[in-house]
Amino acid sequence: MSDVVIDVKNVTIRFNMASEKIDNLKEYFVKLVKRELLFQEFLAVKDASFQVHKGEAWGLVGSNGSGKSTLLKAICGVLKPYKGEIIRNGNISPLLELGAGFDPNLTARENIFLNGTILGHSMEYMRQHFDEIVEFAELENFLDAPIKNFSSGMRARLGFAVATVVDPDILIVDEVLAVGDYAFQQKCLKRMSEMLDGGTTLVFVSHSIDQVKKLCDHAVWINKGTIMQTGDVNTVCDAYMASQTVKASSLQQ
Repeated sequence: MSDVVIDVKNVTIRFNMASEKIDNLKEYFVKLVKRELLFQEFLAVKDASFQVHKGEAWGLVGSNGSGKSTLLKAICGVLKPYKGEIIRNGNISPLLELGAGFDPNLTARENIFLNGTILGHSMEYMRQHFDEIVEFAELENFLDAPIKNFSSGMRARLGFAVATVVDPDILIVDEVLAVGDYAFQQKCLKRMSEMLDGGTTLVFVSHSIDQVKKLCDHAVWINKGTIMQTGDVNTVCDAYMASQTVKASSLQQ
């Protein structure tokens, strides 16, 4: 039996961008009815292929706008590829962006149960793990405050605590640790390491190459939607950083 849990096969993800500026909804619908809307095709990910095996930790590296987050959303099923396919074997716990699954007008207490339900947990399960979530997020004094009043770091702590309350088959983490303080980042990295030791598979996006090297054993370098290199984390990250050094030198000249 194959131990491949994520199989990305020749995946292309396309977006249609309006080629002209439309200032209001009325103008949009008028042009839509008259078939005057013009779109420019943008390929965010181009013919991407790689396999992730059970228990592996993969880091996605690349500059801003390279397609990392878009590819993660496709892996989670949020986006459908224009071409190719993604096969997933196992339940996925996604932590894609701050506030995903949260209602800003609800309290932290209410959002814990709401977010847990979205992730497929029962109310009883969330009650059993409520204190554990609150303790990990370090938000004991803010349980009855609405999420809209939280800082980005507080939202990240709560989202991570809920997403990792159970050991999923696959954990997807997209750059959310960047907003947390150093101590909480280390706390999250420790929990992810423990989950990896327990057999969880990780796909991790971060601009911190040190974090990627510390946590991951494999990496994908993606540039402008094209996969440049896959394989051993140190080899891939070193190649990516070398390209960034060259790019920075050319800009200074």
